[in-house]
Amino acid sequence: MREFHCVQNLPIPVVQAWEFVSNPRNLKEIMPPNMGFDITSGHLPDKMYPGMIVSYKVRPILGIAFRWVTEITQVREPEYFVDEQRFGPYAFWHHKHFIRGIEGGVEMEDLVHFKVPGGKLGDLFTPLLVLPKLREIFAFRQRKLEELFGKFTETSNGI
Repeated sequence: MREFHCVQNLPIPVVQAWEFVSNPRNLKEIMPPNMGFDITSGHLPDKMYPGMIVSYKVRPILGIAFRWVTEITQVREPEYFVDEQRFGPYAFWHHKHFIRGIEGGVEMEDLVHFKVPGGKLGDLFTPLLVLPKLREIFAFRQRKLEELFGKFTETSNGI
């Protein structure tokens, strides 16, 4: 089992951050274009809820397409939600998204626990392919969120 963790501060209120991240349609906007990310679910509501299933097509490496199906297993508005892979490229995927108000804005924290398939061979490729790809995805997301909502500074006045 591996863990990936990142934190980002934005100069916006908790409510605004929650409105954005709780809308499943916004996920495509914060994914790198080279991922070939497409939401394949039919009708998606404006807000996620526990038990919601969302399906995607993603091309993370060499343009190879993977079908990815996640379930939103927990939601506590506006504090956190959890998505878990039901089908997809990982042997295990559990992603916790936390939102906390801080002075001048909001702190958004992601904690991902994952395991790649393939046993020891898969474990060998994790630091070579999987972790760099996760870093790329989350770095893109952080840049995109700053583009949308501004860069956090100690003097931000988002709350």
